[in-house]
Amino acid sequence: MNGIADQVWVRKMNRSLILKTLRTSHTLSRARLASETGLNPSTVSKIINDLLNENLVMETHLYQPDIGRPSRLLELNPSGGCALGVEINVDYLLAILTDFTANILWRKRVEINPKGGQQIILSEIEALISNGLHTEQASGLQVLGISVGVPGLVDYRSGYLKIAPNLHWQDVPILDFLKERFDIPIFVENEANAAALGEYYFGAARGVENFIYLSAGVGLGGGIVIDGKLFRGSFGYASEVGHVTFDVDGELCGCGKRGCWETFVGPRAVERRVRRTLRAGTEGNSIMRDMADGNLEQITFHIVHKAAHNGDKVAVAALHEVGRYLGIGIANLLNIFNPEMIVLGGVLNQASSIILPVVQETVKANTLSPNRENVDIVASVHGTDASVMGAVAIVLDEFLREPVLV
Repeated sequence: MNGIADQVWVRKMNRSLILKTLRTSHTLSRARLASETGLNPSTVSKIINDLLNENLVMETHLYQPDIGRPSRLLELNPSGGCALGVEINVDYLLAILTDFTANILWRKRVEINPKGGQQIILSEIEALISNGLHTEQASGLQVLGISVGVPGLVDYRSGYLKIAPNLHWQDVPILDFLKERFDIPIFVENEANAAALGEYYFGAARGVENFIYLSAGVGLGGGIVIDGKLFRGSFGYASEVGHVTFDVDGELCGCGKRGCWETFVGPRAVERRVRRTLRAGTEGNSIMRDMADGNLEQITFHIVHKAAHNGDKVAVAALHEVGRYLGIGIANLLNIFNPEMIVLGGVLNQASSIILPVVQETVKANTLSPNRENVDIVASVHGTDASVMGAVAIVLDEFLREPVLV
C-alpha cells in the first residue's frame, strides 16, 4: 500500500513540476521540458499525454530544432479551468474570473456601505461569487477554486479573520461561511499578501525571490516574499507593516493605536494635510477649492492627485510629504529584510510619478549603504487590481502544486 501511495505522490509531483515549468516558460517542446525538469523523456511524454487528454495542456506550432526531428511545442491550455478571485475592500467588492493562464474573462465591482453590517456584506460577497460562477464565461470550464483577499489579520490555515480594523470586523469565520455555500476549493488570505503573490506571478516582481509589496488604500498593507514564498509568521499575521508606530502621540488609527505608519502615508493622510493647509489660508491659490465646490470635506485623494498633475503646489507638497514618510518606513524595511525590490501598490500607485522620486531620495538618505545597493523601488503593474490578481494566483498556485489526478 505504501508503495502505491509513493507512486501516486511521485506522479503528482512530476505533473506539478511540468505544469509549473510550462507556466513560467510558456512554450516548450517535450525534449526541452525533460531537460528543464530533469525528468526522464518517457515520463514527460506520458504525463503530457495525460495532460493533453485533460485539456490542461495544448500543442501549438511545429518546432524544428537544429538537430533531431521536429516536434510540437506545448503550453498551458487557457480552457483548462477557471479561477475566481475576490477582494473585500472597505467600500467595495471586486471579483474577477480568469482562465487557466490568468487571462481575465469577467470582472465586476460592487460598491458597499461599510456601515451596512457584516452579515449584509457577507451576503453581497456570496451573491458576487455566485454571479461570477454562473457567467457565460465560466460555462463549460472546470472551476479550480475561489480565493478571497481581506484587509485584516487572517489565520491562513483556517481562513478565520481575527480582526480587520478598517472594516471593524472581528472573529469572522469567512472560510467556513463560504464552504457552506460553495463545494469547490476556497482560500482566504490577507489582501496585501495576495497582492504580493499577484505581483510575483503576473506583475513587477516576476522572477524576484525576495521583495516587499506595500499597498496603500484606506490603510497600509504589506506582503513580504522571502525565497519565493510568502512570509506569514506563525499563524498568518505577519507583515502588518502599516501598524508600526511612528508617533505614539500621533493621529488615531483604525486599529485603536496612535501614530501608526498608515496614518502618515495613506490617502486619508494626504486629504487631512491638504485640508489643514487650505484652512490655514497661507497657501496662495489652489485649484482644489474649486474642484471640491468650496467644501474642503469633499476633497478626495483623486482630487489631490489630479490637482498635483496640474501643478497645484499644495497637492504636490502633500504627496511629497507622503513620499518622505513612505521612504522612512521603506528604509527601515530595507535595513531589516535586505530585499531585492520594493513594489508600491494600491491607490498611491496612481501618483507614483510624483511620489517615487521622493521615496527614492529619502531611502538613499536613511538606509545603510549595502542594503540600498541593487534595490529596485517600483510601481505595481496591476495597481488596485493587484490583490484580486493575487487571489487568482493563490488558486492557480494551489492547483499547480497538487493537480488532481484522474
